Amino acid sequence: MSEQIHITLVQTEIHWENTAANLAMLESKLSSITVTDIIVLPEMFSTGFSMNTSLAEAMNGSAIQWMQKTSAERNCVVTGSLMIEEKGKFYNRLIWMRPDGSFDYYDKRHLFSLSDEPEYYTAGSRLLLTEWKGWKFLPLICFDLRFPVWSRNIHDYDAIIYVANWPQKRRLAWNTLLQARAIENQSYVIGLNRIGNDDNSIYHSGDSSIINAEGSYLYHKSESEEITTITIDRNSLNETRKKFPFLVEKDLFEIKP
Repeated sequence: MSEQIHITLVQTEIHWENTAANLAMLESKLSSITVTDIIVLPEMFSTGFSMNTSLAEAMNGSAIQWMQKTSAERNCVVTGSLMIEEKGKFYNRLIWMRPDGSFDYYDKRHLFSLSDEPEYYTAGSRLLLTEWKGWKFLPLICFDLRFPVWSRNIHDYDAIIYVANWPQKRRLAWNTLLQARAIENQSYVIGLNRIGNDDNSIYHSGDSSIINAEGSYLYHKSESEEITTITIDRNSLNETRKKFPFLVEKDLFEIKP
């Protein structure tokens, strides 16, 4: 079990609906990374937040293969979401890729109706709780951030990860809700958002962040591309929970599909 874990955030622009260009771009950007435990990529990092499901790939497609290769070469987890086709349905699917080639996945539960996402994609029905180096993570996708019951810490996780294409015009909600999720769940929150315009003329300001269990920023970056690695510490998390044992009083409930 690691007392510390290193999280690399890749706040980047995305080439619209061009998987090959995005994989080549990410390959170049990640070459600067030396040591890390988890690389976090944006929502739909290979295409941008597109409803063009003809671009969806199968679970052995080029982006999945690239994630396997990158994870193995860098001996770390690589995570981000992709447009995936499976049995005639389409999913906004987050992949949690490990260095040995094994992976877990999470299908976005809350699809964004303002962009017609529910008309093209099938919503997920289960959370993914996963571990790496003794840390417990809850990875989620973008619009999930607005639904606190879905992320409530009844599972004893250490950190939530949100990957996103969150528009700049709603950055107040993004920044505020990331802090709220950290405070209410007494966990680290890692929010990774893209930067720049997409082909729908929607601008993204980034505002990628890592926030501790008290709601304080350990990292925040907006308005430009940046790859950075931040270390989070288990002792700090445990001290906060011991000092403020609020999770002991949490409400217990069951989420129905």
